[in-house]
Amino acid sequence: MIQFVKDLFTIDKHPRRGLMPLEWVVLGYLIVTSLLILFAYSEMEYPMEMLKGRGRVLAVMAGLWIAYRLVPCRFTLLFRIVGQMSLLSWWYPDTYDLNRIFPNLDYMFATAEQSIFGYQPALVFCKEFPSAFFSELMDLGYASYYPMIAVVCLYYFFGRYEEFEKCTFIIVASFFIYYVIFVFLPVTGPTFYFKAVGLDNITQGIFPNVHDYFKTHLECLPSPGDTNGLFYQLVEGAKAAGERPTAAFPSSHVGISTICMMLAWQSGSRKLFYFLLPFFVLLCFSTVYIQAHYAIDAIAGLLTGLLLWYLLDKVRIK
Repeated sequence: MIQFVKDLFTIDKHPRRGLMPLEWVVLGYLIVTSLLILFAYSEMEYPMEMLKGRGRVLAVMAGLWIAYRLVPCRFTLLFRIVGQMSLLSWWYPDTYDLNRIFPNLDYMFATAEQSIFGYQPALVFCKEFPSAFFSELMDLGYASYYPMIAVVCLYYFFGRYEEFEKCTFIIVASFFIYYVIFVFLPVTGPTFYFKAVGLDNITQGIFPNVHDYFKTHLECLPSPGDTNGLFYQLVEGAKAAGERPTAAFPSSHVGISTICMMLAWQSGSRKLFYFLLPFFVLLCFSTVYIQAHYAIDAIAGLLTGLLLWYLLDKVRIK
């Protein structure tokens, strides 16, 4: 422990001078979305506030870089990475402000879901398993999303420090790739779409095109399950705090957690992998159970997660 603390504050002999790959990803996303805001300025509701927010992100990045340059060690490097990862939840609702300038596509995805399964899994799943115990398991799985990410990153920092930067780069880069998809593919998911068109239409297999409905409406269905459950309340609280009609396809919850599982396996720690495995399985099913995603969103999340891990793992990090 004493040696670890010493290592944490030992000055790097060869400190990095420029931005880390992870920070270049953030900067790239910031530039691309800023250009989109300027291009669609008249259609945005709060374009100047969005641009100011990006200016604050730049200021945070610059401040963390300066702190590292003044005291180049593992501790300040950790803060550079944690600083950007902590903003991931801030960037998420921003995708809604960007993608609502495009027409909604949920009717296409709900139609595809019906064609594949013959029904809407997000509507049927919770009805087939209505027990309080099962719903709490599902909400536990959904609530484990960010803790799973934190556990994997901390394992790499404490146990495989030489691969820590690569691990966090893969996770952050994947997040922003998903965010780009969400901006240009406006799908809200069942909880918003079912609320917008009515459950009567859904049960009859009618999926109206709502066009730009979500440009001005944020209402969603309450999550199914035991309303008195601890994890149910955690999930509903998170929805109330920051959920927006955005980011349904593919499911980044499934995609990022798949990447975390691959990183856990790659770490060589089977204990870490098998510890996370039950939470991962619950999370994958919970995205459909709580009506956050169509089943095809979850399947696409699994496949894109594997693909992103494979591709980003090949990026060389110096």
